[in-house]
Amino acid sequence: MLDDADRKIIARLQADARTPMAELGQAAGLSASAAHDRVRRLTERGVIRGMTLRADPAAIGRGVLGFVFVALGGPAVEAAFVETLRADPAVLECHHVTGDWSYLLKVRVADIAGLEALLGRLKATGALVRSHSMIALSSPKDDGAPSPFPDMPLSDLPPEVTP
Repeated sequence: MLDDADRKIIARLQADARTPMAELGQAAGLSASAAHDRVRRLTERGVIRGMTLRADPAAIGRGVLGFVFVALGGPAVEAAFVETLRADPAVLECHHVTGDWSYLLKVRVADIAGLEALLGRLKATGALVRSHSMIALSSPKDDGAPSPFPDMPLSDLPPEVTP
């Protein structure tokens, strides 16, 4: 179970994974060494799964964000298809979903030709029965990670953890 100090540490690290331990401790009401111990324990427990940076997609040649619904031919082809997705750098996320579709993919490509190439790779697996693609025109909210304070609006967060 997470306590308030854990949530404050997670919120700060989600906003900036480079936050010094002294600042994490101050935000959580702990010493720097206690904050370091918390981060280590949260990592060991799998609560913190890694610390990474978020690059500007357009600056690294991946300016087109798309979502692709896919329907597969059946369970026999599913495992191989998922392994193909895991190996494809254009596929950022893959979600097994309810309804008429098997999976929802979040993809990043350089341009429309890149999306077409990705769809070609997916079709080449032989598992794809049909797909439906959508291009994001803009992303007014793209936090990338869930809030450790799920029941609290951003405006109510403690100032020391507000990104």
